[in-house]
Amino acid sequence: MQRLGICVSGGGTNLQAIMDAIDNKLIRDTEIALVISNKENAFALARARKAGIPAQCISPKAYATREAFGEAMVAILREYKVDLVVLAGYLVIIPKILVKNYPDKIINIHPSLIPAHCGMGYYGLKVHESVLAAGNKVTGATVHFVDEEADHGPILLQKAVDVREGDTPEVLQKRVMEQAEWKILPYAIDLIGQGRVEIVDGIAHIKDSREE
Repeated sequence: MQRLGICVSGGGTNLQAIMDAIDNKLIRDTEIALVISNKENAFALARARKAGIPAQCISPKAYATREAFGEAMVAILREYKVDLVVLAGYLVIIPKILVKNYPDKIINIHPSLIPAHCGMGYYGLKVHESVLAAGNKVTGATVHFVDEEADHGPILLQKAVDVREGDTPEVLQKRVMEQAEWKILPYAIDLIGQGRVEIVDGIAHIKDSREE
């Protein structure tokens, strides 16, 4: 059974998509062991608790150093025996110690087609504002493994979404979530849980299930 540690900062719409996919058997042999937020009032924590899932706030501001924050994150993930860490709208740069302790075991969902509109400062509506300002006709979402650089690491899945005339950042954000994020993040978790993902020379490969 694959055990997830899901990190969120806001409402938890991607968390809800994961919960629904587990309930509907779209994600197999998987359970959510823990939900973590850096914000005490994040609605995602309420979502988790309502579903009977352990949920805690661990804020970087509560620790003297990023190293101490990272050590606290590693400790709680180990306590809950987490196999895969999922950053599902988590607006915190991951401490190096966390990446070191969970190599190729942390994935992130980003609301653009990496390497476009990503990196430091690109989060939430800012991503969609950048897409519209650039005049892009296509955007989308990316699931990638996390390394020590923001919005970097081997890309696992991407899904394109059309940009339409008259889109606002809010309208585009909603379309990207509905058409891409809520689909590819659960699929990525299932692929990893089924042992169908391997990383070779910095590139993520999906193995054909018929090979098993």
